[in-house]
Amino acid sequence: MKTFQTISGLRSALQPLRNEELSIGFVPTMGALHQGHLELMRRAKSENDILVVSIFVNPIQFNNPEDLEKYPRLPELDAHLLETVDCDFLFAPTVEEMYPEPDHSNYDFGVLGQVMEGAFRPGHFNGVAIVVRKLFEITEPNRAYFGEKDFQQLAIIQQLVKMLQLSVEIVPCPIVRESDGLAMSSRNMRLAKEERSVAPKIHQILKKAASLKNVLSPEEMRRYVWDKLSLEPAFSIDYVEVADDRMLQPVKHWNEVGGAVIFVALFLGQVRLIDNQRIF
Repeated sequence: MKTFQTISGLRSALQPLRNEELSIGFVPTMGALHQGHLELMRRAKSENDILVVSIFVNPIQFNNPEDLEKYPRLPELDAHLLETVDCDFLFAPTVEEMYPEPDHSNYDFGVLGQVMEGAFRPGHFNGVAIVVRKLFEITEPNRAYFGEKDFQQLAIIQQLVKMLQLSVEIVPCPIVRESDGLAMSSRNMRLAKEERSVAPKIHQILKKAASLKNVLSPEEMRRYVWDKLSLEPAFSIDYVEVADDRMLQPVKHWNEVGGAVIFVALFLGQVRLIDNQRIF
């Protein structure tokens, strides 16, 4: 694995491979890698000639400075894990390398960016869009791989690619869970032991709710999840939403949409967790 901290260095290394018409699979991350990330990488490696991974904690997508400060950074462990998936190139730039000057680009994702995470984390998706656009410009991948745990982020990036007419295929990948059902996340390592023991209830409640689709209306399902989560004192709920799987707008009647997903965001102690479960 070759590691680059500069844009020019990575571009110089990738250009000869493009000239040979080798395909590039790209997995952007913020580090603190776990098996969920590694599954994305294994798939990217299997479907492309070259695997490029970026590790960059993007400051402009954090609307909470404390969250940015506490985000786990484990460069040595990350490098070891990347070796286990046969990563070809690691791009690990500094903030100064990525943003020599402030980037004031502003993207309007319409209703897609106004609900759920868009409502609770103002500016978050604009920061995501800026860094993803930059990373795509730098790596010029054939395919880029994103996990469905961040379902809304995935939808935003798909919209970004359409808006900018970028020639990259976005490949959605299923949520990877711990054996007890907790969605894998870099933030999980910040959970205290007691918090970690109750965290699986999130998925358990979502899964049970989705199984009740034939007896609950969308609003009844949303309220069911809210009420069940509220029974756990350690949870502080931001939102529970039942939304369509395209524009992520609230569902009023099941027969109005082709697919629906139930979403939740909550704090467990000081750690904010998100999860989702497809209903149909």
